[in-house]
Amino acid sequence: MLQAPSKTKPLLLQLPDEIALTVTSEQFAALAAANRDLRLERTATGQLIVNPPTGSESGKRNLSISGQLNNWFESNDNLGEAFDSSTGFELPNGANRSPDASWVRKERWEALTPEQRKGFAPLCPDFVVELRSETDSLKKLREKMHEYMDNGAQLGWLIDPQNKRVEIYRSGKEVEVLDIPARYRVKRFYWI
Repeated sequence: MLQAPSKTKPLLLQLPDEIALTVTSEQFAALAAANRDLRLERTATGQLIVNPPTGSESGKRNLSISGQLNNWFESNDNLGEAFDSSTGFELPNGANRSPDASWVRKERWEALTPEQRKGFAPLCPDFVVELRSETDSLKKLREKMHEYMDNGAQLGWLIDPQNKRVEIYRSGKEVEVLDIPARYRVKRFYWI
């Protein structure tokens, strides 16, 4: 059983693919609090996922996505709340996930208690964005997008710069795949 120590020391954690480390929701919260510099997620079955830092290109693309979402949010701030990639949510299926960018409708956010808002909000965002980095498995990202949709997301974008396409997920609809024409691959859409 993992427990957060009273004093923490830097920890190098390397898990081969064939080893799965599972943690409870409470253990995950303790690990995340003790390791704020790590990007941790937890599957619905409790498997711990340690995400490596992104490369510089992905970091620039993430910033562009966050900036564009923030600009939209600032113009429509009465509609809901926007979040960056460091925000964790506890999905209805029990998974703890951190989309690269997300947004929650105002009435859903305001239905949470102040305590729930401080921790991993117990809901799935209405809108999620995942940006595929060089090391991300497209299969795993697609599974993650379906998990968001199965847990209440209404809209999701999976941005895949390697294949120059965006997959659009909508509640109750088939996934729409857009191949990005060259004319849109300009600096203002750097996330492509």
